[in-house]
Amino acid sequence: MHIVAFYLCPQHRTLDLAGPLDAFESASGVLGHQAYRIRVLSRLGGMVNGSGGLSVATLPAQGAALDTLVTVGGEVAPMLQPQEVATVRMLAPAASRIASVCTGAFLLAEAGLLDGRRATTHWRAAHRLQQRNPAVRVDADRIFVRDGNVWSSAGVSAGIDLALALIEADHGIDVARQVARDMVVYHRRSGGQSQFAPISHMDPESDRIRLALGFARDHLHEPLPVDRLAEVAHISARQFGRLFQRETGQTPAKAVERMRVEAARTRLLDGSESIERIARAVGFVDPERMRRAFLRWHGLPPQAMRRQT
Repeated sequence: MHIVAFYLCPQHRTLDLAGPLDAFESASGVLGHQAYRIRVLSRLGGMVNGSGGLSVATLPAQGAALDTLVTVGGEVAPMLQPQEVATVRMLAPAASRIASVCTGAFLLAEAGLLDGRRATTHWRAAHRLQQRNPAVRVDADRIFVRDGNVWSSAGVSAGIDLALALIEADHGIDVARQVARDMVVYHRRSGGQSQFAPISHMDPESDRIRLALGFARDHLHEPLPVDRLAEVAHISARQFGRLFQRETGQTPAKAVERMRVEAARTRLLDGSESIERIARAVGFVDPERMRRAFLRWHGLPPQAMRRQT
């Protein structure tokens, strides 16, 4: 039997705990025996307040047996308290596998458990995670990331994707599929699939980058090489590229492609325009380039996405 221990801090997010926890419990039902034993831990044990005023009963972390340690997302500030970080450092050596849901990655990073590794978190928090932890290779576009025995996921429902991937690693794809059916969720949103974070919601620090993003959004149908965006920002192309990546976590070319995909997706779902016309309207040279971009960002070609509506 595999012991999965969820570690909570005050102001944890309820769904970041409940979704993955239910997936592991469902796996035991599918397998017909108690494949997983669930433990919910906190630093001192007792009731821990979470989102929406809900409190969860926990066991003290000291001396707890575990195989998989999962840090649960929520408000970041409580996770960064030295006592919480020290507790996770204490627990980690006993775990054969470590994981985080959403902003739980901040706790792993603060404990030094993500140094030199790839990781992800909720797209809104990815830039902050990278700035605070330069030794971590943050990939803001992934639903979940596995780097050796350390796993991390994006926010909210992505914790269920992470749990399904862990169950698949333990018991195979057929069990994971059955758990997904029981939970009425997709079996697999690939770890390589985009979180669908709208780049238009980015909030770079400098006016120069905000100006360039606004210009790009308004001129998607035109060529948008780096030197043109740098000219809008009134700095050199080299300086612009460095500043843009530092403030957004993406290269200018990747950001422009992403905006084009977002714009194309909106037109694709909202209207009856041909795919060829949409591709031209948002700045893709041809439908094939748009198709490849959709596969990178959404894991689906435009035609398949339209059929899902």
